[in-house]
Amino acid sequence: MLKIGLFAFGGGYAMISFFENEFVAKRKWLSADEFSDMVALAESTPGPLAINSATYIGYKTGGVSGSVLCTVAVCIPSFTVIYLISLFFNAFLNIGWVAAAFKGIRTGVIFLILSAGVKMFIKLPKTVFNIVIFAATVACMIAFSVLSVNFSSVFYILISGAVGLTVYLIKRLKDRKKDKSDDIS
Repeated sequence: MLKIGLFAFGGGYAMISFFENEFVAKRKWLSADEFSDMVALAESTPGPLAINSATYIGYKTGGVSGSVLCTVAVCIPSFTVIYLISLFFNAFLNIGWVAAAFKGIRTGVIFLILSAGVKMFIKLPKTVFNIVIFAATVACMIAFSVLSVNFSSVFYILISGAVGLTVYLIKRLKDRKKDKSDDIS
């Protein structure tokens, strides 16, 4: 977690591919499905994605002490760098090579986020429900961007979760009705 916190620029979304590479591909501490569920849960709960993910992985592998250790480890590099930068922030921003480095880092972060999204989409089961939710979300994101509508990504998550829960409850009600009709006959 300390290594990921130190080298993963761009925040939680950029860290997704680092988490997946380290804990799914290399260490095999999480399955691909469990990783996708973890990202969905970490994104839909309060707090930064990277911290929620680190806490989950730490808890899964080492209990409460593991969750505390992983959470602190993923936060230490960011905290240290931001603290040091804050001491001489204005002078730091005026250094030409620092400004150029940050422009390059921003470009790299876009790739990391896109890469994580594509990998998760490829592994997503191609059910009608998943495809409809994905297509509707992408369409809304594009339309809202083109029309300059300010719409928080949190709402995409909440709406998708509500739709998923509604579909689940409808399916459960249908299954109960079917079971009752089978018991009667």
